[in-house]
Amino acid sequence: MDISTPSATPPGAPSVCVLALDVGGTGMKGAVLDPAMRPVTSLRRPTPRAQGPDAVVDAVAETLLDLERLATERGLRVEQAGVVVPGIVDETLQRAVWSANIGWRDLPLAAVLAERTGLPVRLGHDVRAGSAAECALGAARGARNVLFVALGTGIAAAMSSDGRPVRAGGFAGELGHVRVRGGTACPCGGVGCLETVASAHAVASAYATRTRRPVRGAAEVAARLQAGDPVARAVWDEATEGLAEALAMVTSLVAPELVVLGGGLAEADRLLLDPVRDSLDARLTFQRRPVLVRAGLGDKAGCLGAGLSAWQAAGHHLPTSVAGVPTP
Repeated sequence: MDISTPSATPPGAPSVCVLALDVGGTGMKGAVLDPAMRPVTSLRRPTPRAQGPDAVVDAVAETLLDLERLATERGLRVEQAGVVVPGIVDETLQRAVWSANIGWRDLPLAAVLAERTGLPVRLGHDVRAGSAAECALGAARGARNVLFVALGTGIAAAMSSDGRPVRAGGFAGELGHVRVRGGTACPCGGVGCLETVASAHAVASAYATRTRRPVRGAAEVAARLQAGDPVARAVWDEATEGLAEALAMVTSLVAPELVVLGGGLAEADRLLLDPVRDSLDARLTFQRRPVLVRAGLGDKAGCLGAGLSAWQAAGHHLPTSVAGVPTP
């Protein structure tokens, strides 16, 4: 377990806090957050996905209890816990409907965690939480029509329309399963899904397959692209064209003013943003052209979004800098 502990709680600091936990398929990121959304302390630990969904639930409950202990040691009272997870999440019913990464299905996760820990728990979706955090604290501050796209092992998105999150019972935002080209089978059962072309995993896999040389990830493909590797160029072009094609569909349907690209692939910055922007622009005619930017909060967005949701569930007014953010 990796624990990061900032300076001790200063005299006169608020005596209440929330717990925030972002559960991913690989790792969990947790924090104790004060009412100004400042991390009092934080931790990271692996997600025991290989041991099955029950083991993941056990690990999440244990991590929440560890965060509560860290808060208590600093004289803080926990008002609420916010937990965000991948897959299909119904925030209204507080259920983890389905997750291919973790394996649970139709699980009343908020209630289960509340029973295990004795804490009030607010459940949310990891990408919608990341979007809420970017709207409140990051690259999308001040925008009301935002598409947040997480480009990692898979691809998922979250949409804020006229300042309100689009949820559709937890099914909205599956950009990774928009069909952009035929021929490649997707684990979801579809063919030609964006996720099979433009995710970080797809980029690394395509390069390794064509060259028969394994790579450590999409970042290595990006480095080889910059070094003039023609195979890396071909793979990268296919990824950026596919992403632009999917974004053009979304632009025509819901007209985002801002598209925020996050996740591991977005670490390539302009190497990704510039060709996607150019390709998207070439596909649009009368539509409002969205501004494309890189996410500002990095891998902390989901955790911060979980914290925002927790403070709102606890009924606390947010500081002016984050007021008006839609609940993840």
